[in-house]
Amino acid sequence: MTWAWSSDRLEKKMKALEALDLHLKNRAQELEGFKEEGRKIIGYYPGGYVPEEIILAAGSIAVGLHRGGEHEPVLIAGAYLPRWYDTFCRSQIGFKVLRGEPVYDLMDLFVVPITDNNVRILGDAWEFYHLGEIFRFGVPHRKTERALAYYLHGITAFKERMEKETGARITDHALREATVLCNRERELFRKISVMRKSGASPLKGSDFVRLLHASMWLDKRLMVKTLESLSEELEQPASSPTSGPRVLLTGSTLAYGDSKILSLIEEAGGAVVMEHFAEGLRDYRDDVATHGNPMDALADSYFRHRVAPAWFRPSKDNRDFLIRLAREFFADGVVWYGLMYRDSYTVQSTLVPKLIKEATGLSTLVLESDYDEQEAGPLRTRVETFIEMIKRT
Repeated sequence: MTWAWSSDRLEKKMKALEALDLHLKNRAQELEGFKEEGRKIIGYYPGGYVPEEIILAAGSIAVGLHRGGEHEPVLIAGAYLPRWYDTFCRSQIGFKVLRGEPVYDLMDLFVVPITDNNVRILGDAWEFYHLGEIFRFGVPHRKTERALAYYLHGITAFKERMEKETGARITDHALREATVLCNRERELFRKISVMRKSGASPLKGSDFVRLLHASMWLDKRLMVKTLESLSEELEQPASSPTSGPRVLLTGSTLAYGDSKILSLIEEAGGAVVMEHFAEGLRDYRDDVATHGNPMDALADSYFRHRVAPAWFRPSKDNRDFLIRLAREFFADGVVWYGLMYRDSYTVQSTLVPKLIKEATGLSTLVLESDYDEQEAGPLRTRVETFIEMIKRT
């Protein structure tokens, strides 16, 4: 069960989101001004393994390259990458080549954590075709002590590259200050997200995703201020209940600009109450420790405690987490939204629905996209049928 908003609170919420959209619209111009001042713009692949704290501690600006959802960039990327690589990774090449998104041209460095072959080939193509400066480091597929040490070595090398890039030494104090700021943002996202566990859901799923996407481009302090203001407005539940199946939305990637699956679910009468993706969204569930060695703390949080994606071995961590989310957020059904050629997630999408059904009794709708406009009709039919089926059970 969800709840309707009183008109004054709804207006305040909409003003906050409209202000956020305005900041996003002006962000490229702001970034151009920062570059003129000599500050570095650091782009990163949004898989949750690049610590923004290192970028902020160097006095630079972090922007996640998380655009997607459009078919033209995917087509353009065909001249640079084989078709059988992940749609989102191909899109990053396409957006860079088309030069239609200013952020892709403004960055001084693209940081790519190599998680699987799709991301590796993206980094290779970026370098081979001289699309810009790139820094890569590896991400192991098992949570062992040696793997943790390897990941720590990678982000330490990244820290050294940032010092070289900016000419400034990154101190432990600066890292801790950046960690406190990033933790505050994570805390606010958790606070708002937890509100969706109750029947008085304060935000549509599409609005919450807008916040997550905006946080990967906007100034961190501005984002924290916006979230603080919004969370205050959302604390008191409204009256006038409305009904609608509660949906857990999951899959490989939910990119900025890829809004069709959220729209289809909401238009069909469903409510997305939680989303879990490997890429495209901010990982906000765990804070980074502010005591001890700050680099060790970053490695511990970003690698050891992060929910492992589908390509980890064993993949039980990700499966169990989805089952826990379905229970905690009282989901009525699960929608699995994957992208073509992300093989690890395609394999998991054939296994996880059965496990979710056995553990919770919930049904799962599995969908796949290549950001093609012709998908809209078939996807709409399948989503509407699924939501109607949940209503009848």
